[in-house]
This record gives sequence, C-alpha cells and structure tokens, in this order.
Amino acid sequence: MSPRLNIKIGRLELKNPVMVASGTFGYGEEFKGLLDLKKLGAIVTKTITLNPRQGNPAPRTCETPAGMLNSIGLENPGLEKFITEKLPVLNKTGVPVIVSIASEGGREEFVELAAGLDRLKEVAAVELNISCPNIIHGNKARAKLIAQDAQATYETVKAVRKVTRKTLITKLSPNVTDISEIALAAERGGSDALSLINTLVGMSIDVKTRKPKIAVATGGLSGPAVRPIAVRMVWEVYKQVKIPIIGMGGIMDTASALEFILAGASAISVGTANFVNPKAAIEIIAGIKEYLIKNKISDIRRLIGSLKI
Repeated sequence: MSPRLNIKIGRLELKNPVMVASGTFGYGEEFKGLLDLKKLGAIVTKTITLNPRQGNPAPRTCETPAGMLNSIGLENPGLEKFITEKLPVLNKTGVPVIVSIASEGGREEFVELAAGLDRLKEVAAVELNISCPNIIHGNKARAKLIAQDAQATYETVKAVRKVTRKTLITKLSPNVTDISEIALAAERGGSDALSLINTLVGMSIDVKTRKPKIAVATGGLSGPAVRPIAVRMVWEVYKQVKIPIIGMGGIMDTASALEFILAGASAISVGTANFVNPKAAIEIIAGIKEYLIKNKISDIRRLIGSLKI
C-alpha cells in the first residue's frame, strides 16, 4: 500500500508536504520546462508588495561556503500586475499557489495586500513575510523587523487575520534571541501556520578590492550552512505552538527534508537547492515516499515531531 503523503495546513490541503520557497522559484513559469510542476505540494511565489519595486543594485548575490548571500530587495511587479500577469500563469500549474506578501509602509499595507488577494480563488493561501530585511518597524534610528518584535508580530498578524479567510502563514526571522516568543505571538494573532526560517543576516568581503561582495554590504544567508540552526529553531517552536510549521533552510535532499519533519515540521520548503538542482523538490517527494515504505510508516503525519531524545 502506498503511504499517505497529504498534509493539511489551515484550510489548505496539500497532496504532499513539499513546496518550493519564495524567491527561489520565480513565479513557476521559469521552471516549467525543467520539472513536472504538478507533482509539487505547493508553490510559494516571489514576495510581492503593493507597488512595483526595482530591488537593490547589483551585485545582489554571491556564493559562500555551503551557501549563498542574496539581497534582491524584493524586486517585483506590484500587486496589480501580479494579479493580471503572473497569477494566471501560476494557476495553470494545477498546484496550490501560496502568495508571499511584504509591506513597505507598515501594517496597513499588509492589510491592503491581504484584502486584495482574499477575493481571488486562484490564491490558496497567503504567506505573511514579516521577516524580510527591507521591512522595518519603529524608529528608524532603532529599526528592526516586525518579526523581531513579539508585540508588532501579534498586532500585524491580528490585523491581517481580520481581512482574509485564506490560510495565513507567518514567515519568521532567525535573527532573534528567542524565536518561540515570536512564534507564540503569531499564533495568538491568528496565524494558521508558521514558516521558518527566513535567511540569516550575513556578509562577505572581497579582500582584493576591500569591498563587500554584495552592493548593499549585507544579505540573507541561505543554503546548507544554515540548516542546523533552522532545524533547531523548528524543534524549539514545535514544542511551544499548536499550529503547523513549514520548515526550510538548507534543504538539499531527502535526508535534510526529513530532519525538519522529525523536528516537528508538517511540511517543508525547498529554496537554495532550486538553483543547484531544479528537480530537487520532485526528488525529495519520491525520497520521502521511499523512506516511509522502507520504514513501514503508512502516514507522513506519524513522522512529524517523532524525534527521539
């Protein structure tokens, strides 16, 4: 008998727990000739803002040991063009589309974005990206991400929750002292699920030019280098919250995906691996199925949080 792979995240039903992460898969169309998109559990779109953004100046990416730095700066066409130009293409993939949103103007913009997407049946869920370095909260002299402030996280999630019936996923930052505190705030605010982790802030310097390899000096570190931190944070949060967790951070193959599930993730998202191996997510789906069969586990849900200490 084939093992059960389907997972429920809020109101969202996924045929398997493997999705592709925001910012690493474009809007799906870029990968359609490289893999069978219909096999994915879900596609998380590149983050969109209310208005178009050109993003940061180049260079915006560089390789690092066991990972990469990026500072794209949320380049995107804005909500209106996303709905008219990108969403119809995404809808043709036949898999749930999770739209990642971010704000340049505080909580009100998050609310406007979520309300605008709520009426669209093509949108399966909304990922609230409160952990992007382009978003600040509070006084500019002491700027911080919304996801670095428990009260701001609670208030933002609560405000968005009021305007959308969609499954609401809150994406958290690892650049905090206690991620469980932020996770609990998002849960209290009404989030249906949590997505973690976003990138760690990093920096790389060209010693020949004595300049940063990223134009804006710092960027988000992703890839296998961050995986032990991401797995640890998923495990910590799993012990504190009752809502599902989508784990990510350096997932490159089946074994690394299973680490997150064993630590407590109900689903996983493949990011940096897409640049190295576009078929990584599809291979992981097959690998998880094979693992369940080999270990005589009939349902993926029996594996979630089954870490033995």
